[in-house]
Amino acid sequence: MRAGVVGCGNVASNHAAAYRDLPGVELVACADVDPERAARFAATYGAAAVSPDALFGLGLDMVSVCTPHPTHEAVVTEAAVHGVHVLCEKPIAIDLGAAARMVAACEAAGVILGVLFQRRFWPAAQRIRAAIDDGTLGRPFLGHASVLLHRDTSYYTADAWRGTWATDGGGVLITQAVHNVDLLQWFMGEAVEVSAAHTTVKHGAVIEVEDTAVATVRFASGGLATVAASTALTPGLGTRVRVTGSTGATAGLAEYPEGSEARVDVWAVPGAEAVTSPFGSGLAADLPLSAINGSLAPFHALQIADFAAAVRDGRDPAVTGREAAKSLAILTALYASAASGRPEPVPTLKEEIPA
Repeated sequence: MRAGVVGCGNVASNHAAAYRDLPGVELVACADVDPERAARFAATYGAAAVSPDALFGLGLDMVSVCTPHPTHEAVVTEAAVHGVHVLCEKPIAIDLGAAARMVAACEAAGVILGVLFQRRFWPAAQRIRAAIDDGTLGRPFLGHASVLLHRDTSYYTADAWRGTWATDGGGVLITQAVHNVDLLQWFMGEAVEVSAAHTTVKHGAVIEVEDTAVATVRFASGGLATVAASTALTPGLGTRVRVTGSTGATAGLAEYPEGSEARVDVWAVPGAEAVTSPFGSGLAADLPLSAINGSLAPFHALQIADFAAAVRDGRDPAVTGREAAKSLAILTALYASAASGRPEPVPTLKEEIPA
């Protein structure tokens, strides 16, 4: 199968390496609006460098979209027109209308749309999901996600599109915490209402979006969860997701330092209790973004292998476009609540396109 990558920025390396190393897949070409960057990137991974306009004339079977958030829709819909299966980086889009159009275009064209949420492939995350499915935890009724990270000002100034509502879609919530919100809803189920507040405490000189946020989430099951997120910590304290179920048992995972494989830090199941601290070796220095992305590469590779198998077998991938839209819907409501000062309902794709 023939694969390509659009957008040759930070995270694209994980996609290119995964395709290059995946049996039965050939990385054919890489494209970027900056021809020099595309040439350097393609040479590293043994592929051709082409313009974005030329990419879909190369007979690709699948393409990874690693471009800035607001451009996802245009690239994904172009892939659909050409009958190319598409794996899009998170978030699927910066507004639910765009996500709905992407899903509709791919479904109408009969192509598979997947979205990258590689943290679902952590063994710790899958262990918690399995404990929900087999009844060990019962129905989750209480959850928490914390995203307590460090970002230098240079992170936001390195790319002109970062840090504005129009081109980034938001701040810590949509760019960093989206992974943990995705895990939270994967564990807790359908979210129906949120209350949120956000502010900018550190990076206000260079961004107009939030760097700190808190929220509560209500689920269709009656469950409740809290979210706390910030990129204003020095040093960062990583991320955590924890759920308690109707059996009274609790399970949680911790990612520390950021980008490392999360471990189960709380397994409060009667007869199998275990607890560990992610900070057992002390606090670590904050890692550069390249190191964080590099540490996550094995889990990108697992999801990309699943996507390639889905294309080969004609099945849904682990995270479909419709599934990825659930976390975006929660974020949409969080931003709406922060703006209105009131609880806001969580919209769904059903409001945009037929189920």
